[in-house]
Amino acid sequence: MIKLPSGVDINNLIDDIRIFSWEAADILLYYSKLLENSDYKKNILKNNNEEDPVTLADLKVNEIIIERINEKYQNINWDILSEENVKISSKVFDSKKDWIWVLDPLDGTKDFIQGTGNYAMHLALNYKHKPYIGFVLIPDKNQLWIADGKKTWCEKRDRSKYTPIFLKNKNLQDMTLVTSKNHGNEILRKLIHKINFCKVETMGSIGCKIASIVKGDSDIYICLSLPDKSSPKDWDFAAPDSILKAAGGAITNLDNQELSYGKNSFEQRGIIVATNNRKTHGSICLEIKRIIENNKIYPL
Repeated sequence: MIKLPSGVDINNLIDDIRIFSWEAADILLYYSKLLENSDYKKNILKNNNEEDPVTLADLKVNEIIIERINEKYQNINWDILSEENVKISSKVFDSKKDWIWVLDPLDGTKDFIQGTGNYAMHLALNYKHKPYIGFVLIPDKNQLWIADGKKTWCEKRDRSKYTPIFLKNKNLQDMTLVTSKNHGNEILRKLIHKINFCKVETMGSIGCKIASIVKGDSDIYICLSLPDKSSPKDWDFAAPDSILKAAGGAITNLDNQELSYGKNSFEQRGIIVATNNRKTHGSICLEIKRIIENNKIYPL
């Protein structure tokens, strides 16, 4: 059994992160509203990188979450890995600590800018490079997904709860796939075509996609990184990983191995598969692998 650091009670910790998360929601909703007016965009966008944009909302949420955790838990032996801080320096945290918070203040920044509502804040507490508890905040949908290491539930701001109930087992071709809206590639499109899913939904933010699986709106997510191209990072997957696993799903590489966090590059490369059922997950991965090999879609 995993024990939190001395002096930390899990129920109190979840209460605190709940408060911090809804503070972050207010920030994200405020800037989302401002972005509806094109005149504000140039003031909110903090760089000119179309592939990896940064907004004032990213920076404000990053600042408040780190500040709140550090204020509330001043003497706890953990550290914080944040996407925005790593962009400044990869040496801003101690990777050797057992307990590390992993923060993405705004996952799905392109969708945030486009006004689709499919953006999220990710926050996970990793223990020895594995997500233990996690939070996926989807402000536009009034959803805060919480995993306490044993179970997953979704809360609205008024504290009303939704507990996920997965649908019955499905064959691969009977599944609804949720896939990236802004990061598609031809190899992934070819694989999706060969599998011939029952239905394909597109949306931004890995957190939103995994939440759709936990909620039962979709069944499977496949992430395929191309060689020599950018790939998702630890902060993209840690919190979604925690809520999916605690709900009974699974997220692994194509060989059905759990994701490994804390590598020097923070990258999650190759093919990653997330499904709503850990019991059938391995066979689904194997079937996808056979389709890739038989059709020479991707170098394995």
